[in-house]
Amino acid sequence: MGHKSNPIGLRLQINRTWDSRWFAEGRDYGKLLEEDLKIRKFIIESVPQAAISKVVIERPAKLCRVSIYAARPGVIIGKKGADIEKLRKKLAAMTESEVKLNIVEIRKPEIDAKLVAQGIADQLVRRVAFRRAMKRAMQSAMRLGAEGVKIMCGGRLGGAEIARVEQYREGRVPLHTLRANIDYAEAEALTAYGIIGIKVWVFKGEILGHDPTAQDRLMMEAQTSGVRPAR
Repeated sequence: MGHKSNPIGLRLQINRTWDSRWFAEGRDYGKLLEEDLKIRKFIIESVPQAAISKVVIERPAKLCRVSIYAARPGVIIGKKGADIEKLRKKLAAMTESEVKLNIVEIRKPEIDAKLVAQGIADQLVRRVAFRRAMKRAMQSAMRLGAEGVKIMCGGRLGGAEIARVEQYREGRVPLHTLRANIDYAEAEALTAYGIIGIKVWVFKGEILGHDPTAQDRLMMEAQTSGVRPAR
């Protein structure tokens, strides 16, 4: 049997770090973990049109710093920052800590695995041919600087009676190379004939030197102008 491991879990503490960054002991750990899950779920469900890639939660002292990485930050911020203030108040009600919000703009959504997977899922729901959706996503990613892309779809593709898995790959995706900066994500398309699962691997080059925050730093450097101040 194949021993398949998640490319993100495999590289934790090598070239990337966790999306929840805090330390707690005893009962506090379970309470804070539950808070994190509720905050993430609430943010993603309340602004689905903002194309959110990930939500990073940090808890220094009595503060809860939430960084939202989104392709369309304007949707979250709203007119003159009205929507972001509403969101902050709702999040503050979920936790005992003081909430600070950071909105980080993703400049190249075409090479963000989560957004690519979600984009393909949305197309499949709209009954776009799955091969066309996969190939178009791969071409966009390669054109915008990805060194390799692999996309896998599984389920009743095209409404077929028997479920199957199809995958396409372009460029190189070295899954065994630990220093490889591989972005991985999954998404589900709820179609009329059942759920279709989508997996996306995007290879963005190699990070030399063991630095868990390297990926975040590279992302921030590439999109410095997209960072908005904490509110």
